[in-house]
Amino acid sequence: MATEDSEDKVGKNNASEESPDTFDVIIIGAGAAGVGAAIALAHAGVEDFLLVDRDVVGSSFASWPKETRFITPSFPSNSIGMLDLNSIAIGISPAFSMKVEHPNGAQYASHLQDLADYFELPISENTDVEEIQKIDQMFHITTSNGMVKAKNIIWAAGEFQYPRLSGFVGSELCRHTASVTEYSNLPGDDFIIIGGYESGIDAAYHLARCDKKVRVFDKNSPWGEGSSDPSISLATFTFERMLDPSFESNVELFSDSAIKSVTLVEEIYHVTTSENEVFKSKVKPLLASGFEGSHKFVSHLFEKRDDGFPLLSDQDESTIAPGMYLCGPSVRHDNHDFCFIFKYRQRFGVVAESIASSLGIETEEFVEAYRGWGMFLDDLSCCGQECLTC
Repeated sequence: MATEDSEDKVGKNNASEESPDTFDVIIIGAGAAGVGAAIALAHAGVEDFLLVDRDVVGSSFASWPKETRFITPSFPSNSIGMLDLNSIAIGISPAFSMKVEHPNGAQYASHLQDLADYFELPISENTDVEEIQKIDQMFHITTSNGMVKAKNIIWAAGEFQYPRLSGFVGSELCRHTASVTEYSNLPGDDFIIIGGYESGIDAAYHLARCDKKVRVFDKNSPWGEGSSDPSISLATFTFERMLDPSFESNVELFSDSAIKSVTLVEEIYHVTTSENEVFKSKVKPLLASGFEGSHKFVSHLFEKRDDGFPLLSDQDESTIAPGMYLCGPSVRHDNHDFCFIFKYRQRFGVVAESIASSLGIETEEFVEAYRGWGMFLDDLSCCGQECLTC
């Protein structure tokens, strides 16, 4: 695989002396968070680990609608010490290897597989995790391929495969955008989209380019938000696409319009807002309501924040099950939301350092290297709307 100023390869997993099925670390999920955390672990000097996925490397990205692309641009800027926004490993630039500025899901899935191959990551694919229990000081993980044990677990299973399907009466009558294979193949000419953040506007853009009429409803106004925080406001890439003539002529935006219900009456969908306005369409409404996330499957191993997300230590470790870590878009600290790759990748090094230190591995050089690449964010006081690294 072509890399730009890439680090040396990391070695394959060495089986633990305790048992062939016992590891220092098991990482669950082989998407961006899982592969990135695995590379960080290896760079920190941890050798005895296993990456587990219920499907294959990058499968969630491969499941994206065909037209959907990254809203963050890739640029081969490593030579000037600035990590590519879509990179999950120091010294690696997706733009350099793929020659694409805004990759689609299939392209990024292929990039993740290239990383797994290049770094020779130990992976068990098509392995479904069925249960996790902590007994004494070890985690017992029951999988579809048998039992494995670990001193530490990194939960990095992501969220795309777990869309939010509830929220109002009749939501089951809608279709979530995560289930769309290709927008150009959707039948119908008059679409209602519920949710106006990135996935909602993405759907509207592609449908509009097919000359479909689209109405987008959101309880807030993401397109009018003045914040520079990409967790709240739309990305620059999205605002630029909204200037496309097809979008301007075919898409109608309804802000501050929460949806109260969806009903099906004589093959016509009735979408009712909280203000009791009714909008009708023959086409099944599209839900762009976000994702519940996979952390719900390990809720018994974390305390819960007021917003429902896992409560984490300063090292992204469970406060009730030591050795249980979280990586990925579900990471939250105070009011800081690490929902995008360029955000949550900054915590890989923090987790890797914590685990390596617990195993007696010296981490000073590792921390220095990762901090130098902006991949070791342990001071959250800098994070605000104008923070360029958060």
